[in-house]
Amino acid sequence: MTSDITLFVNPTAGRGRGAHAAQPAASALRDAGFSVRTVLGLDADDALVRAREAVAAGTGALVAVGGDGLVHLALQAVAGTGTPLGVVAVGTGNDFAGALGLPQHDPAAAARRIARDLKESRLTDVDLGRANGRWFGTVIATGFDSRVNDRGNRMRLPVGRFRYDLAILAELAAFRPLAYRMTLDGGATRDVEATLIAVGNGSSYGGGMRICPGADPRDGLFDVTVVGGCGRSTLLKVFPQVYKGTHVDHPVVTTHRAARIELVAQDLTAYADGERLGPLPVTAECVRGAVRVAGAG
Repeated sequence: MTSDITLFVNPTAGRGRGAHAAQPAASALRDAGFSVRTVLGLDADDALVRAREAVAAGTGALVAVGGDGLVHLALQAVAGTGTPLGVVAVGTGNDFAGALGLPQHDPAAAARRIARDLKESRLTDVDLGRANGRWFGTVIATGFDSRVNDRGNRMRLPVGRFRYDLAILAELAAFRPLAYRMTLDGGATRDVEATLIAVGNGSSYGGGMRICPGADPRDGLFDVTVVGGCGRSTLLKVFPQVYKGTHVDHPVVTTHRAARIELVAQDLTAYADGERLGPLPVTAECVRGAVRVAGAG
């Protein structure tokens, strides 16, 4: 394996923690004997082009320094290539890192683990989802949660997480159950009235909301959580339980396991790893061992 490592950095991750984390991560990798170059981008598209160029040129690993948004972008460059992925998790939400037990908000420790695994060729094969042509590592959100995302993204004020708290309140006031058509593993299509349907390769989204608590990104299957049609009072009881994952015990919630899922609904946007995937319909497939991760061992 080449000793050249590429740091893929989001300087705005975690309100600037990405930029500050790059230096100690690079120092730890250099101390371990690696040569480090840094990739930034003018925007997400430019950053992805540069990351793909580094992978095509034979970099020894692509190390994403940021949160789930940057990891999502990095996956588009490394999935299926055999190039190892490292994650220095310093974002506001680090659900991909959390699913794999990676260090969070400790860039030097994360980089040391990455260096160790690269030197010892101790890489972990991790499943990814592929939906409508894009790779994802954690969860596809559709329904109430994705509408909260839509509304929050349209709001300019307030800044930070409080904006999404307000978006939740606004969506609760307007929400009605949604009509889905769901097909699992090519079986019979079923009509489902639901508040939301989440497709989990990993267990959590939104910085620790354990919407698919049983999901394991190494078992070749998605965990699918269906929160059935319910009123606002029931939703107010069920939704806060996602932080502990106990919502799956509520009678209104059902869970499924599948390697492939098709979801059809009107006027709904899907989000994967917190990034906008696009309007439904969406077809997602779990691809076993699609990325090799350093630092998860």
